[in-house]
Amino acid sequence: MNQQQQTQYVSVFSTELLAHYLYIRCQSVVKCRQFSQMSSTDEVQRYEKCFSESTEMFDTDVIVFHSARRAKYSANCEKPASSRQQTKPVTSGELDTSELVELLPRSAVEHLTTCRQLEAREFGSIATIVTTDFEAMYAYKRGDYQWCLHLSTQNVHTLIGGRGVSAMLWYSELIQLMDDDLVCLVGLTALVDPECRENLVDIAISQLFLSLYLMTQCQMKLHHSVTSLAQTLDYIEVARHELGRLCTLDQLLLKLTERKILRYISVDR
Repeated sequence: MNQQQQTQYVSVFSTELLAHYLYIRCQSVVKCRQFSQMSSTDEVQRYEKCFSESTEMFDTDVIVFHSARRAKYSANCEKPASSRQQTKPVTSGELDTSELVELLPRSAVEHLTTCRQLEAREFGSIATIVTTDFEAMYAYKRGDYQWCLHLSTQNVHTLIGGRGVSAMLWYSELIQLMDDDLVCLVGLTALVDPECRENLVDIAISQLFLSLYLMTQCQMKLHHSVTSLAQTLDYIEVARHELGRLCTLDQLLLKLTERKILRYISVDR
């Protein structure tokens, strides 16, 4: 680094902090033991000093630093002071972990959206793929129902009459983006039909039905008219006939969405 004062970045890591971490990891592999020698101890201390004096860093820098702490890379296995105490303010005030918690899912959604864009580019000639399904889920999860409704409605219009069926496979990590009903639906499906745990296709949801579900939820949250929900019910009927044979979770989600609409309409009347 030549002791340069300027800040440089590699992807989403601060260059100097990442260099310290990688150097320590390489030492651990070469020596095949924890850092007992003085040279290793000095390097760990330099890493901690660099971290504590950094005025600008990414959330990934904090995660890597805490990973090093958990692996007991610090000298003599001493636990370094809390990063909250060591780290200078990133913006103003103390390091707020709630901001880090918020940044992690947002970053994940951005990467998932990028993945969707690549899928649409590579396989768009085979099936119609929308790229904002994860963004719509994230908007709903954080309570931005108007934006979620906008994205979901766009997706429904794009997917109805589109080519083929594009689906979303469910993994446990995606629970962070689901609402309670979706979590229960996926969980109950796996409990009732254990084969679903082995065959991910059985717990896949088409982008169209996911968009219809989110669209319905947002319409009810925003107190839309019965006419608006009735239109969504028409979309569901059209989608059912277009897609033909549905996967297990698709069928259940479709029935759940229909029941929600019918209940909403009956109560409103």
